[in-house]
Amino acid sequence: MPVRDIFPALVKEALELANKEPLLKSVLEEQIVFRESFAEILAVTLSRKLASSILNEFQLETLFLTIYRENPSIIEDSAEDLWATLDRDAACHSALEPLLFFKGYQAIQAYRIAHALWKTDRQFLAEMLQSLISQKLAVDIHPAAKIGHGILLDHATDLVIGETARVGNNVSILHGVTLGGTGNETGERHPKVGDGVMLGAHAQLLGNIHIGKGAKIGAGAVVLDDVPPHTTVAGVPAVKVGHPENAMPSLEMQQDFTLDAKDDSKK
Repeated sequence: MPVRDIFPALVKEALELANKEPLLKSVLEEQIVFRESFAEILAVTLSRKLASSILNEFQLETLFLTIYRENPSIIEDSAEDLWATLDRDAACHSALEPLLFFKGYQAIQAYRIAHALWKTDRQFLAEMLQSLISQKLAVDIHPAAKIGHGILLDHATDLVIGETARVGNNVSILHGVTLGGTGNETGERHPKVGDGVMLGAHAQLLGNIHIGKGAKIGAGAVVLDDVPPHTTVAGVPAVKVGHPENAMPSLEMQQDFTLDAKDDSKK
């Protein structure tokens, strides 16, 4: 959904909801209806969520708006993430829900700001923002990690993504997932995840491994080695159990393996 379509859609939903739930009218007007752009809505929403005694709402909103002006592509990515959530999360019934309530969506948008700060040599402020995200949303994404667009963080509680991790486009990640290292090594030490991958709940991906495009990682799997494209793995340690029925399992969000083709190597 293009940014130009998301803004009027959010305002329309907010006006309809304000009529249905008068108790929310003032909040919806201040946070959605009276804003002039999707960027403003994001900035005020995230600043309210992350405000603390260290950085207040005004300071955060001002910072976020500045980052959005300097990096307009972040807004495009945020729109793609919102559409991904609407499209893939069966519990999501409106654009307002992930924006206002889904901490996975909020966390990835806050990370995008921290990443922009990191890239402009403002690492300490980026790490402070990361700390606020972790405290408020129980999501820990290092600001140096590189993450594409069209991302769904479903539930997102206890998600950890390390410093040198890379995540492609249109990836779906459930709660409890770790993209971590295997020790105190330096350099490239975190997983690289290709486009269209689905990472099941509490999957643990450790080390500088590569997860190929369209792969599917089962819930609770411990993945220590590369996973070829369009391959399903599960278990501890993870082994191949088949191939996803669809080229982009992240879009289907099918959690079991009943429809996955059997692994040809076992024939």
